[in-house]
Amino acid sequence: MLKIAKIVKSNSHVDYVARVVDELDADEPPSTQDYGFAQFVSVPVAEGEEVVGVVYDTQLANPEYGSFGPRLSSHAELKVLSPDFLHEQGVLLGLLLVGWRERAGEGAWASRQGVPRRVVPVGQDVLRLAEDEVFRFHRGADGSVQLHYFSLAVAHAGAFAAPLVEAVIAQLEPACAPAERQRLCVLKKSLIWQRTLGGMRL
Repeated sequence: MLKIAKIVKSNSHVDYVARVVDELDADEPPSTQDYGFAQFVSVPVAEGEEVVGVVYDTQLANPEYGSFGPRLSSHAELKVLSPDFLHEQGVLLGLLLVGWRERAGEGAWASRQGVPRRVVPVGQDVLRLAEDEVFRFHRGADGSVQLHYFSLAVAHAGAFAAPLVEAVIAQLEPACAPAERQRLCVLKKSLIWQRTLGGMRL
């Protein structure tokens, strides 16, 4: 799996911040497509156990903003003369933890959705989940699609809750049976209705 970031802090037990790996951390840093909105990730927390999260927000870290002094060195020169200065600039990801998974055999995982019990330490690698792994995480024991973290997303993702769930549904629909697509469609309509009512209250 591709390493895309490292955990730098948390805002709550399920709301973490990770800093995207850049050119000073890796020879081939991840592209912007690897950590886009609603991208699912895994964070190893123990042998054979990973916490699963989803990108729900991004921020640009740039301490240089507001400093209007002249630049004495070019970007290329700074890589050699002061790489730590460049390292202060970067992309921060808001990660919502939505479950966990444990090794259940050779190449197999047993997944659970909900609030993970484990605390993720600072410095842990954040890995990009492949599309097929995202589908497996959302499959229950009976093979049906699960979205048990729906209320968690609504409570913790703030203004991004509805777009986040809609983006997740869009990822899952291609691999779903017609009946499951119908269930997801009902959920999506419910979200649109809630968002419409919220806008009317404003």
